[in-house]
Amino acid sequence: MKRYARTLTACLTLSLTLLASLTSCGGGEEEVTLRVLASPELADLEPLLGELEDDTGVRLEMDYRATADLSGVRGSSARGSSVGSSSARGSSYDLAWPASDRSFLLRLQDSGEQAARPESTAIMRSPVVVGLTPEVADKLRAEAPGGRLSWADIADAAADGTVRFGMADPRRSDTGRAALVGVATAAAGTGSALREQDVSCDRLRGFRSGQTLTAASSRELIASYTGHQGETNALIAHESELLSLNATKKLREPLRIVHPEDGMVLSDFPLLLLDPGERTAYRKVVDWLLRADVQQKLMKRTWRRPVNQEVTPAEPLRAAVGNALSFPDRLSIVERLVADYGDPASATTDQVVFLLDFSGSMRGERIADLRAAFAGLSGADPTSTGKFARFYRGEHLTVVRFGGRVLQERTVTVRGDGDLKALDKMVADGSFDDSTAVWSALDRGYRIAADAVREAPERPVAIVLMTDGESNAGMTYEEFLRRYDRLGTEVREVPTFPVHFGEADAAALKKAAAATGGRMVDANSSSLSDAFKEIRGCH
Repeated sequence: MKRYARTLTACLTLSLTLLASLTSCGGGEEEVTLRVLASPELADLEPLLGELEDDTGVRLEMDYRATADLSGVRGSSARGSSVGSSSARGSSYDLAWPASDRSFLLRLQDSGEQAARPESTAIMRSPVVVGLTPEVADKLRAEAPGGRLSWADIADAAADGTVRFGMADPRRSDTGRAALVGVATAAAGTGSALREQDVSCDRLRGFRSGQTLTAASSRELIASYTGHQGETNALIAHESELLSLNATKKLREPLRIVHPEDGMVLSDFPLLLLDPGERTAYRKVVDWLLRADVQQKLMKRTWRRPVNQEVTPAEPLRAAVGNALSFPDRLSIVERLVADYGDPASATTDQVVFLLDFSGSMRGERIADLRAAFAGLSGADPTSTGKFARFYRGEHLTVVRFGGRVLQERTVTVRGDGDLKALDKMVADGSFDDSTAVWSALDRGYRIAADAVREAPERPVAIVLMTDGESNAGMTYEEFLRRYDRLGTEVREVPTFPVHFGEADAAALKKAAAATGGRMVDANSSSLSDAFKEIRGCH
């Protein structure tokens, strides 16, 4: 019995020794928990996080409230994390996982802090696209060359009331911001990243007039859309979100996904290392996420495009992204763009006062050019710039025809084609006068502006003055300035944009523009149509 007991004891000891040896080789490795500031869109990854923890020993504690620029987060310092957190728990984040880190990096670039750029790895990709109801998609494609739609087509359809879209708030959501940058880049028409001069005037007023639904994040937007399908017939979001929505069977009809011909902003859902002290755990997470089998699961669950080239994209993801639009390289450009767009939940409209010279010198080719330019703004201009510059539903327009005096005046709020046709007819059928009272006409423009400011102080107002000759009747420029200086502060903030045409006094028009905070545009070097489009949205 003693020999049996000794043998049993030896066997147990050996077993425990082997177990301890196996444990020391990695079986009992200490688990790590990393706090992650994540985009709300990434909540669809929750079912895979358990597998991540099982395979790597790293647990991700996700906080789904990342803003467009990761506000509250700074770059990583040389020693540990210098991450600031707005979390209710008050602790730092180890990682950030936004849809895109572009705005964050621009903010970091402009901050002046000596903070290092965090290590970042793209995990999956998805372009910002447009989802249209079948009826609207068929209508727009029937009117587009080859059925290929652009952001300009979407903006044009929004301006005339055909498209009523939902988009996340660009002030808070990276998806909304990416969409805004995409549309604005297309509106600029340069084919490159937006510059300061590209956002000096707001070219997106017509586009914005079509927005009927918004939310703080695209995830909330998608959830809200299912209950507003009668009010909204389009969604602007990531391709992945629209494909996921179509798969839920919650829609009356699946949305048709449009990849705009003039380009898209591509999100790559980067995982950022905010605390360099957690780099070992970060690399485990990244390596796991980039594995081919995991990329396949990510694609199947979220409809995002894999970054691992070993993985073949699913059929709905094989549509070419085409022209991937560049993000601006300066934070001030993005901030100006977002500020101009404003609160998407609040309706905004402009009032523009057009003072049009109908003196005798405008007869013939010049009046034909004016009428063509005005018709273009009413929707007849098929170019990309024309579609972004056109008059839009809800806009307040005043047209004043003048010669030596005011010949005709009319104000409309655009509700449909009938209102635009009435203004076109006024420009097309108007008679002429033998003299030109430029400064009296401009004075009348400011009286109209004063009424507009009094009626709706929040509404931007601008004056466009078009003349082809020198002022030879009515008040002098000095008299106009004296009357202008007696206006209230809010009215004096209304700018005038003179359009120099023909033999008009360029020096005098430049003085008027400078005095009122506007700028002169020379139609002689381009055309009246281009001049009007250039100053659309300037306030």
